[in-house]
Amino acid sequence: MLRRMKELFRSMLEWMARRSAVTADRAAELAGAGGRRFSAAKGGLFALAMLGLAGYALYVHPPVASVGSGEVGVRMNRLTGDVSEWRDGSVLAVPALHEVRIHSLRDRIYQPDGIRRADGAAPLQSVEGLSFGVDLAVRYALDSTRLAAIARTLPGDIGAEIVEPAVQGVIYKTFARYTVREIFSTKRVEIQQSIETELKAKLAQDGLVLRAVHIGKVDLPADYRRGMEGLLAEELATQKMRYTLELKDKRVQETALDAEAAKVRREKAAEAAAREQIIAAKAQEEAMKHVLPFKERQIEQRKLEAEAAKVARIRNAEGGAEARRIEATGEAEARQKLADAEAYRVDRVGRANAEQMEREGALVSRHPLLIQKTLADKLSDKIQVMIAPPPADGGSIGSTLLGAQRRASAGAGTQAGQEER
Repeated sequence: MLRRMKELFRSMLEWMARRSAVTADRAAELAGAGGRRFSAAKGGLFALAMLGLAGYALYVHPPVASVGSGEVGVRMNRLTGDVSEWRDGSVLAVPALHEVRIHSLRDRIYQPDGIRRADGAAPLQSVEGLSFGVDLAVRYALDSTRLAAIARTLPGDIGAEIVEPAVQGVIYKTFARYTVREIFSTKRVEIQQSIETELKAKLAQDGLVLRAVHIGKVDLPADYRRGMEGLLAEELATQKMRYTLELKDKRVQETALDAEAAKVRREKAAEAAAREQIIAAKAQEEAMKHVLPFKERQIEQRKLEAEAAKVARIRNAEGGAEARRIEATGEAEARQKLADAEAYRVDRVGRANAEQMEREGALVSRHPLLIQKTLADKLSDKIQVMIAPPPADGGSIGSTLLGAQRRASAGAGTQAGQEER
């Protein structure tokens, strides 16, 4: 519609230009015709000029505003202060009465250039005080639900006046809490989430929606980069050693699994052997059901045989004992008779000896010299017989012959022998 109106205004201006040229030619021709006709032509020319000026003003400042795809228009009434918005269409916008702003609803990307390099215009600082660069991209868009409320406060350049200060205020203090190593490797996700959380709240206050924050390449200082390369080489060697140890560990685990599999196979084989033994035992048990009665009968038979042998041995022992008892009785009676005979003999011999000694005693009493004669006969057949009177103490004549000294020695020896006993 706006295009049609522009084409219409353009055609009107062309027509007015041609009409003005024709009017000028006619005025020149009619210059000599008279003053009245000239004045009428001059008035028509002024009217056409005014009409042309009005058409040009409408062409330059059309009273209609249009919104394309992906955009939203906000119309503010300067007299009443009303705010309205529209999309994908045209709306009447009277100059000097309405203020129209058209905003894009598409996502926008802000990429600060000063922080991309460590030697750039405004590099970031780590907690150690080292300068480094980060390729940062912030994707944002207008909050279409709050556009009518914040239309009066939105600046013309949203990226330069709202997004850039908010991003710089967040990223500098966020990166300053981490070391370069953490920013480069281990804390990238944490830093990105922290920036997104804080920046989303700031942009939401100005009616902007944060879509995402992307952290790309990190530009490290040259000295730190060389140290990092050496450290990475050591880490690669450590990583290689860890992989080697993990490989050996997996080999150990594989060996353990093989041993476990062998153990399971042995257990299965043992279970199979045990089942075979159980089956064999059950078969043997079944066989023993028939064998045991036979064994019991054999045992009973052996018991009976042993009982019979026992009875026979007892009978034999009783017979032998009776025979030995009879023999012992007979032997005892025989020995008793022998003992009686011996006692009788001893008694008779003793009596005879006693009678003989009584006779000899009586003889000696009547004839004492017989003792000395008998002693001399016993000592030697060469000793001459001497007749001596008997000692006054009534002792033996031999003691007189041996002398008193001999008797003293004999007495001392006898006393010593008694003491020894």
